[in-house]
Amino acid sequence: MIRTFLSRTSQLQSHLSLNYSTNRTMSTVTEKATFAAGCFWGVEHIFRKHFGADGLTCKVGYTGGNTEDPNYRLVCTGSTNHAEAVELTFDPKRVLYETLVEFFYKMHDPTTANAQGPDVGTQYRSVIFYHSPEQKEIAERVTQEVQEKHYKDKKIVTQLIPAGKFYDAEEYHQLYLEKNPTGYECPTHFLRW
Repeated sequence: MIRTFLSRTSQLQSHLSLNYSTNRTMSTVTEKATFAAGCFWGVEHIFRKHFGADGLTCKVGYTGGNTEDPNYRLVCTGSTNHAEAVELTFDPKRVLYETLVEFFYKMHDPTTANAQGPDVGTQYRSVIFYHSPEQKEIAERVTQEVQEKHYKDKKIVTQLIPAGKFYDAEEYHQLYLEKNPTGYECPTHFLRW
């Protein structure tokens, strides 16, 4: 009985050591991508729907403006210059930044300034907030490719801006359409190609 106990204890220790070293060596390096494309509820929903299985996480918030600690009511006035945005965290080994940028263009109308469908105001503008020189370069290249391939007769007005401080939106905005499946979703948030 003591031998069985010691044997099982040894097996358990080996198992725990193996899992610990495996988890340590399999640490994942993640990157951030930040996009604004109109009402953040629909943007969050469509990114999670298409990339959630790839480990992408998403939160909604405000960025690009000049007001510290903004809230929804203040951003809606248009006086903060913040955009409703999504901040994505992703594993670049599973999802390429380039893929996310192309998807961003595919899921909204990048040719309308300060508006998406019935949502009008600077908080609804189309923006890629890049987090590195590499992201900027990729965003510029993909923007040009999308312009030439999909918007020959309309100019893309999406801004490319360095990412600044991201302010999380209030909790009731997070996963809004998951919590409220019949809630408002901007009619311009659909896949175009």
